[in-house]
Amino acid sequence: MSTSPFQPSPAPWFLLGAGNMGTLAAWYLRNADQAVTVLRRQGPARLDKTLCFADGRPAQALTLPVIAPAALRAPIRRLIVACKTPYTDDALAGLPLAGDLTVLRLQNGLGSLEGRLPRAATLIEVVTTTAVKGQHPRHEIVAENHSWMGGPATPPAWFATLARHWPGLAWSDAIRDRQWHKLIANAVINPLTALHDVANGRLLEDPALHAEAAALAAEADTLLRRLDPHWPGDSLPQVMAVVRATAGNTSSMRADAQRGAVTEIDAINGWLLRQAATLGLALPSHERIVAAVRARHPIGKQ
Repeated sequence: MSTSPFQPSPAPWFLLGAGNMGTLAAWYLRNADQAVTVLRRQGPARLDKTLCFADGRPAQALTLPVIAPAALRAPIRRLIVACKTPYTDDALAGLPLAGDLTVLRLQNGLGSLEGRLPRAATLIEVVTTTAVKGQHPRHEIVAENHSWMGGPATPPAWFATLARHWPGLAWSDAIRDRQWHKLIANAVINPLTALHDVANGRLLEDPALHAEAAALAAEADTLLRRLDPHWPGDSLPQVMAVVRATAGNTSSMRADAQRGAVTEIDAINGWLLRQAATLGLALPSHERIVAAVRARHPIGKQ
């Protein structure tokens, strides 16, 4: 990236969570000529990764420098939060965050950053239907679908350039609705597939699992209508469309459960239960499945 003395280089992005989605965001940002550095308290000085593409494009190498927070010489002004939600507090602990911090949040569920950022920080939520699988150092982009950013009233100056390098990326003035639609899909698909150790498509094939899915979706719609009377509801058909499109896939929560990692149940179904509690609303299907997942799989701290 070339700069003149009169055009200082933009603040670098620092990345928490160099998994599939964090790596994807870093790849697009680097293609848009923006610097990305991974934040880790210990480990190698760089991460060498390979991005593979299911559509047959040649694999691409991506090298990301790594720095320990204690070695930072200036406050962080741009941060990507892509770690699993149970690790959020530990990842943010002790970071020197600037008052004018801008954050891109690429995490499942909702509420993971509430009360954890400077008061004047700009939080940009990212919702994506792009599918990435694999583990470091190999990440396979299965399908580049649609992604949205939103939160502030207007997109930041750097967004237009990034959108030219991030396929399917758009700015959304209704990011909350997109988050809620994805939240319901995750709240149905993830815990059921994790608890029963099945691929997504099993929710279409098994009548009992389909009935559980319908109950979870209906309860979520009831809550979201209480939060916003304009919520359209009837989310089950959209959830089943996601199931059908990803029938052979393993959900992220099932993958976490299979390798004994903490699950994100508390940021997904748990968020719904916390909102319901403030309204005195019971969500018995969500209560049961959260209890079942917690009993069988760790959830970590939230």
